[in-house]
Amino acid sequence: MRLEYWSMLAALLALLFTYYLAQKVKKQKTGNEKMNEISDAIHSGAMAYMKRQYKVIAIFALVVAAILFFGRGWEISVSFIYGAISSAVAGFIGMNIATKANVRTTEAARTGLDKALAIAFSSGGVVGLSVAGLGILGVSVLYYFFKEPEIVHGFGLGASSIALFARVGGGIFTKAADVGADLVGKVEAGIPEDDPRNPAVIADNVGDNVGDVAGMGADLTESFVGSMIAAMTLGFIAFHEQIEAVMLPILVASVGVVAAIIGTYFVKAKDNGDVHSALRKGTFIAAGLLVVFAYFLVSYLMDDINLFYVIVTGLVAGLVIGFTTEYFTSEKRKPVKEIAKAAETGAGTNIIQGLSTGMKSTVIPIIVIGGTILLAYWLAGGQDDFARGVYGIALAAVGMLSTLGITLAVDAYGPVADNAGGIAEMAGLDEEVRKRTDSLDAAGNTTAAMGKGFAISAASLAALTLIAAFTQIVDLGDITLTNPTVIVGLYFGGMLPFFFSSLTMKAVGNAAFKIIHEVRRQFKEIPGIMEGTGKPDHEKCVDIATKAAINEMVVPGLIAVLAPVAVGYLLGPEALVAMLVGGLITGFLLAITMANAGGAWDNAKKYIEAGNLGGKGSDTHKAAVTGDTVGDPFKDTSGPSLNILINVMALVALVLAPLL
Repeated sequence: MRLEYWSMLAALLALLFTYYLAQKVKKQKTGNEKMNEISDAIHSGAMAYMKRQYKVIAIFALVVAAILFFGRGWEISVSFIYGAISSAVAGFIGMNIATKANVRTTEAARTGLDKALAIAFSSGGVVGLSVAGLGILGVSVLYYFFKEPEIVHGFGLGASSIALFARVGGGIFTKAADVGADLVGKVEAGIPEDDPRNPAVIADNVGDNVGDVAGMGADLTESFVGSMIAAMTLGFIAFHEQIEAVMLPILVASVGVVAAIIGTYFVKAKDNGDVHSALRKGTFIAAGLLVVFAYFLVSYLMDDINLFYVIVTGLVAGLVIGFTTEYFTSEKRKPVKEIAKAAETGAGTNIIQGLSTGMKSTVIPIIVIGGTILLAYWLAGGQDDFARGVYGIALAAVGMLSTLGITLAVDAYGPVADNAGGIAEMAGLDEEVRKRTDSLDAAGNTTAAMGKGFAISAASLAALTLIAAFTQIVDLGDITLTNPTVIVGLYFGGMLPFFFSSLTMKAVGNAAFKIIHEVRRQFKEIPGIMEGTGKPDHEKCVDIATKAAINEMVVPGLIAVLAPVAVGYLLGPEALVAMLVGGLITGFLLAITMANAGGAWDNAKKYIEAGNLGGKGSDTHKAAVTGDTVGDPFKDTSGPSLNILINVMALVALVLAPLL
């Protein structure tokens, strides 16, 4: 039986299990009329945003597909369209189920924590396994028909391009709504976070889904696919077209799907509120199973057992980086408590402490990634054969992402839990219900931060191996640091993540400005909002956030695609490689800093809201809200978008390689 058939079967298994989980969620009770009214508003707002976003993205995708058709041939063009559709479908599936699971999670929380966790986590499983299934299926099908990893590069570029727009657009939407709701609602009006009197509250809940479900799903799709494509390409080169070496990365991802499915059955929580341990248990079991499966897989396919140790190296590195992120962003740990303490003397000291924490948090991930690169290169035989060494690094990236099905499920369940708490607040349910949803949400905040750290680290390894694959295809000249064009490329690449972040941060600020004015206008002009007798216009805020996100996402997306083309043609492949390396280094460091600082500011605010250091409404709390406002676009817009930026640039270079 051909090896491609096994990976296709694993992909179909993932998609069938996705369908099973989705049906399981949909069968659950949806609660009372008020709860359904709120949930329907969130669902319709999210779907309206997705449809408008996809119309814009479709135009971009068709233009790029046409350019590829005439520049590289119909095969690459078809591969690109397939990748774009797969990424878009994964985002749509995740969005659809998340906006249906929120109210069902709220209703389940009325009876117990375990059932509420089961529903929220099942919806996360739909996101994680649909991403894994569609990614593996796409890569397998294209390789089956074309037998050339080079054709599959188009699939990766398509998935990454859509992911960039989804992450940037979703990030702008969610943080604009969040900032607007917090600054006017919490600080100025002094009302709770999910108070139905706040005109921006529905937009905020919609944003949780378009940013953290569709955005993160598309984000990890491109890292997942990118790592497989890089490893396939390098295996094709290093092992002289040996089918086992080419298919090993896809088959590792395939057995990872099986491990993830089994791991989901171990995510259970009792009513003691220890949700985090339940999520961690499922992740550890999936990782342990992957180690067992990978051992037998490598033993069967390859004559070098060291490749098994390479896979384990990547898997362990991912877990270590995840737990490092948890340390710097959890409200139970010292860094977050120090940020909360700093808020006692005002917003300025709170922001200083948060930035310091974000910068400090880069040290361990850099050491871990550096160690992983060296160890994987050495284990794969890089000291004797450069191509085999970088194949090992690519395989480590695949190992890091191999249990994506459950890793993404743990991350994507967070927005569902957040929405469930919002519905409980807006529907006026018992305090015990809100306590249970808060328990789910608290764990979700930490897992979301871990997911971002994991995604950024995986993307950095994937980008590095894509760059290595580019160097193997292009006949490079002088790439020493004495070459002026190489220096220029490094400078230019190092600048791009900062420029990109500037654009996305400003986009959030512009959109939030409009929402803040709209919320203030409604409080002033619509009588009886604060008394509960007047009804705020939630749809207006959703519309403002939607238009702003779609308008502002275009320029950052174009920069990622056009920068490698311009440098490659104007300065040559040597400068392009240098640009990619410069962007990778500064992008990785900036992304870790921003994601962790943002997560730490958020949880410092929640630590105070839990009754510490003066609690809600105190001056300390108001200072922490300001810090969280700065952190919002850090952690949910600019930071997570950078890992897609570095991968998109590397994939564009890889597709251009034969022309250079």
